[in-house]
Amino acid sequence: METFLIKALQLMLSLSILVGFHEFGHYIFARMFGIRVERFFLFFDYKFALLSFKREAKSLVVKVCDKLQFDIPMWAAKPSDTEFGVGWIPFGGYVKIAGMIDESMDLEQMKQPMQPWEFRAKPAWQRLLVMIAGVLFNFILAIIIYSCITFKWGETYLPFENAKDGMEFSQPALDAGFRNGDILLTADGEKLEYLSNESLHAIIEAQEVTVLRDGVIVPITINDSLMLNIMKQNTFFATYRVPAIVKTAEEGTGAFAAGLTTGDRIVSIDTTAIGSFSELTTALQPYKSQMVNVGYLRGDSLMTTAVMTDSLCRLGINITPVNELYTLVTKKYTFWEAIPRGIEIGVSRLTNYVSDFKYVFTKEGAQSLGGFGSIGSLFAPKWDWYSFWNMTAFLSVILAFMNILPIPALDGGHVFFLLYEVITRRKPSDKFMEIAQTVGLFLLFGLLIYANGNDLIKFIFI
Repeated sequence: METFLIKALQLMLSLSILVGFHEFGHYIFARMFGIRVERFFLFFDYKFALLSFKREAKSLVVKVCDKLQFDIPMWAAKPSDTEFGVGWIPFGGYVKIAGMIDESMDLEQMKQPMQPWEFRAKPAWQRLLVMIAGVLFNFILAIIIYSCITFKWGETYLPFENAKDGMEFSQPALDAGFRNGDILLTADGEKLEYLSNESLHAIIEAQEVTVLRDGVIVPITINDSLMLNIMKQNTFFATYRVPAIVKTAEEGTGAFAAGLTTGDRIVSIDTTAIGSFSELTTALQPYKSQMVNVGYLRGDSLMTTAVMTDSLCRLGINITPVNELYTLVTKKYTFWEAIPRGIEIGVSRLTNYVSDFKYVFTKEGAQSLGGFGSIGSLFAPKWDWYSFWNMTAFLSVILAFMNILPIPALDGGHVFFLLYEVITRRKPSDKFMEIAQTVGLFLLFGLLIYANGNDLIKFIFI
C-alpha cells in the first residue's frame, strides 16, 4: 500500500508540473497577443473548485510601485481578466481562452459578436503560435530538467566493456540470436557505450549488431520482430549479467552453516551450470527445504558443499551488486556544459519516441498501450528525486509529441486547421470546428478507456 501511494503521489506531482507548464505556455502567448484568458486551472473543477481567485487592481505590484514611485505596469494597473484556481479532480488542467472552440465547448460565447480581444479575432499566425506554445513549453521543460539533472548528478554508467560477464538477455533477444554472456560492441558499425535508452534504440533500429562471445566477435542480424516480440511479451531487452558471487551468508541459513563466505562464486547446482544470479534462482526452484550440492569457486579452487535450502528455495546469501564488481564511469558537467548535454538528451528522447511510435499501429503495440496505472508503475517505489525528475522529463517529451498529433481536441488538431487556414486563406466554419472538437473528444475518451482497460486486464490476469 505504501508503494502504491508513493507512486501515485509522484504521478500526480509530475502531471501537475507538466500540465501547469503546458497551459502556462498557452497563457503567456495568448496574453502576449492581447487575447483574454478567462480561466487558468490546475486540475479539473467540475461543479466546484477547491480554490479560485482573480488579481485585483490594487495588487502587491501596484503597492510596491507606489512606494518606490515607479510607473505602474499596464498589466498590473487594472483587474485581471483571468480566474486562477485549483480543481478537485487531481489530473490535468486547462486554460479557457476567450473566443475559442475548445474542450469547454462554450458555444454560447461563439454566438456573440466577435470582440477584438478574442482568439477568433486575431490573425491566423498569432493563433497558430498560441496553440504551438503548450507543446513548445513542454519540450523546453524537458530540456531544462535534463540539463539540471546532468549538472547536479552528472552521468554514472557501466561501460559494456567493463562488464566482463556480459549481458543477461530476455527471451525475445535470445530468440533473435543473442546469448547470455555476450558483450555488446556495435550497432551498424557505431560503438555501443553502455545500457541506455539511446543504445537500446540503436540496437532495435540496427540491421546488424556485433557482440563479443567467448573472445570471438559475432554478428547478429536484427529484424523488426525483435521489438514486436519484446512488446508482445511485455519484457525488457537485456540487463547486465550479475554473477552469483556471495557478498554475505546470512546467519542461521543453510549457506552460513555450509561455510559459504564473501567472494565465493557459485558455478553449479547439482549438475546444472550456473553463470548468473538469475540462473541460480531458476536452478533452485525444485529444491524446497532440502539439501542441494553447490559447486563454487574460492579463489582458483573449485569446491563443492551440501547446502540446506529454505521454504522459498533460497540458500541464504546476499549477492555482490554490479557496482561493487565492475568499474563504473562518472562524468561531471559544469553549468555551461550541462545545457548542451540537456538539449542533446531531450532531442534524442524525442526522436527515439517518434521513431518508436510506428509500433502503436501494430497488434503488439496496441496491446501494450497503458493508462494511468502503467504510467504510475514507471516511477520508483521509493521517493527518489533523480528518478522522479528523469521520469518527469521523459513524460514531458511524450506529452509534447502526443499533443502535436493532428487529432481534433488536441493542440495538434487546432494547429492542423490553422495551417490549412494559412495555406488556403479560408477559415473553417465554427460549425465545422464544433463537430471536429466533438469527434476529437470522443476519440480521446475512447483511447483513454482502452488504455486504462488494458491496465485493468493486466492487473486481473497477469
